[in-house]
Amino acid sequence: MLKTRMIPTMLWKNFGLVKGVSFDSWRRVGTVLPSIRVYTLRQVDEIIFVDISATLEGRVPDYGSIAEFTEECNVPMTVGGGIREVEHVKMLLRSGADKVSINSSAYERPELVREAARSFGSQCIIASIDVRRHANGSYECFKNAGRSPTGKDPVEWARFMETMGAGEILLTSIERDGTMTGYDVDLIHRVTSRVTIPVIASGGAGNYEHMYQAYLAGSSALAAASIYHFTEQTPLEAKRYLAERGVPVRIVWSRTNPS
Repeated sequence: MLKTRMIPTMLWKNFGLVKGVSFDSWRRVGTVLPSIRVYTLRQVDEIIFVDISATLEGRVPDYGSIAEFTEECNVPMTVGGGIREVEHVKMLLRSGADKVSINSSAYERPELVREAARSFGSQCIIASIDVRRHANGSYECFKNAGRSPTGKDPVEWARFMETMGAGEILLTSIERDGTMTGYDVDLIHRVTSRVTIPVIASGGAGNYEHMYQAYLAGSSALAAASIYHFTEQTPLEAKRYLAERGVPVRIVWSRTNPS
């Protein structure tokens, strides 16, 4: 049985880690290398690292910094931000990234996902989908760090990204992001029930029960940030909570495990 993965999200802006609410009001929460070291001690399965200003600033990924970060990371790292060409994907993989996350550029040129998947394999291509829920209950995909509407329905877009070769979906609720009020389980269920590739739930985790509910909604992995930055809750304790409820997770039970 496949294990449910625990994935901290690290948002990088102006050489520091930040965390906001609903993709806004960014607050500095630390530096990259110490955070990587702490997370790997706490048995995370992967790390998602996103340069949130690269696309808005129209620049390429910072390959030198990525190489420095991946050198210190002993779990798979997904890197996103500023990816517009297959060459960018190649350079990130050469810099030590295990996977790349493509968001805004996929709306502008969906062929990028297909070309990258054909060149490097679907297993390392993640389609990142940021979603807002409108007042009438409908959902819409947004690009450019949640600033620009696309007119795309997230379920149909996720299905399309799967046909283009994406190996996973990173599904983020924009209005839940940073609120710690719980994942949008309705959105998660809508998408997971219509695609066959894994879906990483993101946006809204505030406690371990929220993670359990996202798992029940069909997610294959649980991404979170604020819960780890602003509370005493940890990825390792989250795994223990889920394991006690029968969720398959990868965990080493040891008295020496830090919490």
